[in-house]
Amino acid sequence: MSQTASQGKIQVGNVPLGRMAMWWVIGSEFVIFGGLVACYILFRVRHPEWGAEASHTSTPMGALNTFVLLTSSFTVVLAHAAAISNQLKKAWMYLLCTITGGFIFLAVKAVEYSTEISHGFTITKSNFWSFYYLMTGLHAAHVIAGMTALFVVGLGARKGNNLHRVELAGLYWHFVDVVWIFLFPLLYIAQ
Repeated sequence: MSQTASQGKIQVGNVPLGRMAMWWVIGSEFVIFGGLVACYILFRVRHPEWGAEASHTSTPMGALNTFVLLTSSFTVVLAHAAAISNQLKKAWMYLLCTITGGFIFLAVKAVEYSTEISHGFTITKSNFWSFYYLMTGLHAAHVIAGMTALFVVGLGARKGNNLHRVELAGLYWHFVDVVWIFLFPLLYIAQ
């Protein structure tokens, strides 16, 4: 291991240790979501009646949330580009835009949950709804974790501290986006 004196980052070979650690976190998170998705698919194959239950999810709201997350992933890329070019105000603004996207995602999810629950589609209604709430709830928890990380990193970035962390928080946000790209078709579209 060597430490780059100018940036204070520890590296293993040519790869910064923080980036390696973030990929380790993302890899372990993929194992968790991958296991859930695999179990869901195996159950879904054995229970074609789940298609009728999936028809009660709101595809327009799921599509809106997909658009929101894709847009917020774009703004986190812009934040990273701004951080690289030392445009601190822009980096902070783009991170706030990304966090706002997270809030919008959660608000849409809350409306969706309340509508489904009011129609009797609760976590105990059936195995489909148990999977639905488990996977989307776990994903929402990761959205909150990503928003928190982006905010903390953004506070430092706007002062010019640890700008390399914008990339790391952005990688995590992209992970959250990719997970949703899998959940949306499985839970909303595949009826």
